[in-house]
Amino acid sequence: MSDFSEDLRGPTAEDDPGARGVRSGSGMCFPWLQKHIEGVVTRGKKEKHFAQTTSACLSFIQEALLKHQWQRAAEFMHSYFQILEDSDSNKRQAAPEIIWKLGSEILFYHPKSSVETFNTFADRMKNIGVMNYLTISLQHALYLLHHGMLDDANRNLSQAETWRYGEKSSSQEVLINLIQAYKGLLQYYTWSKKKMELSKLDEDDYAYNTASQSMRSHSWKTSINFSALIQVPGVWDPFVKSYVEVLEFYGDQDGAREVLTNYAYDEKFPSNPNAHVYLYHFLKREKAPREKLISVLKILYQIVPSHKLMLEFHRLLRKSDKEEHHKLGLEVLFGILDFSGCTKNITAWQYLAKYLRQTLMGNHLAWVQEEWNSRKNWWPGFHFSYFWAKSDWKEDKALAYEKVFVAGILLGKGCRYFRYISKQDHQALRKKFKQIKKLVKKYSVVNPGL
Repeated sequence: MSDFSEDLRGPTAEDDPGARGVRSGSGMCFPWLQKHIEGVVTRGKKEKHFAQTTSACLSFIQEALLKHQWQRAAEFMHSYFQILEDSDSNKRQAAPEIIWKLGSEILFYHPKSSVETFNTFADRMKNIGVMNYLTISLQHALYLLHHGMLDDANRNLSQAETWRYGEKSSSQEVLINLIQAYKGLLQYYTWSKKKMELSKLDEDDYAYNTASQSMRSHSWKTSINFSALIQVPGVWDPFVKSYVEVLEFYGDQDGAREVLTNYAYDEKFPSNPNAHVYLYHFLKREKAPREKLISVLKILYQIVPSHKLMLEFHRLLRKSDKEEHHKLGLEVLFGILDFSGCTKNITAWQYLAKYLRQTLMGNHLAWVQEEWNSRKNWWPGFHFSYFWAKSDWKEDKALAYEKVFVAGILLGKGCRYFRYISKQDHQALRKKFKQIKKLVKKYSVVNPGL
């Protein structure tokens, strides 16, 4: 492995007889490190020199990686391979994984690196780090996919799929399932291309039948490769989405529903917002009852109250016949606007302005007060300061129109936001403000002027 960086290195002490120390890519010289390296190469009598050398190399490599100094990292990596000869068995066993992680990072970004260099390095590391064979094979395949080499990636995964070392452990089984699932993604990609071709053909055309048969072959392989992995607790979003698309295409709605339901509700799986998003979109395509859609989005709301689907959740709650859903609909809007990423969401402010009016007209002042009491200490500065009034008016007057009504309802006409906007001379605003002032006077949850 000592030739890892032969094609990547710049001049070093070994290349320049006049140099007296290891010289990094930045030109810095480390004579003491060269001394230790020479001691190691010539089997020096002090083993502590060995440990100091490898430790120093690792530190320099890590520093170079943090600074994206790929040339410098490659130079020190050349010396770090000595760790494979360490007398400490624990360090020797851990070394291949460390070398792979560092080396693959360097080769991925080094300007002189190539696919061939990476392939050679990966193949050698598979033989040296036998316990890491599956992990390296998978990452190697992902590298090939990144470079558009789908056939090479598929061959790489096929070789890894049949690899075994000793007794099959649970970790090996998960990795093999993952490798099979990535093979499934490649099959899915081919299936998707065939699907697009099929959509352009006439059903009576001979090519249509040929493409259809090819699609079924790839869909079967895809299903086989996905099915084992998605039974294992984990976050498998791209595999689940692809699998469900195949199942739906062939009319297996029950199978797709079962996959998505298990993925979202099985307690063994980690909490995953996307699982509920996928299930919601599937049920929506099936035209499921509103109650079912609400139940799915209610869980998503508990996980990510600022999710973009929350506005759709609010609309579903608003259309419900249940009063508890109407109350939750108000809570959802306040919840969305609790997050800084949503402060400029004009749709959320439009919904809140309209729903506040409806809620107060429906004699549910207590609902508004309940939401406002937990926010009255921080929302005024967060949404309704003089700074935001000035900024909103300058950047988005439509947003300011919606916010000023909400500010008046929650804080009264005396709040800074309301006062600033009301002083602006704008024809459209003058007419709108007459309506706003009447509504604020009638529905404000605080005494006007506070």
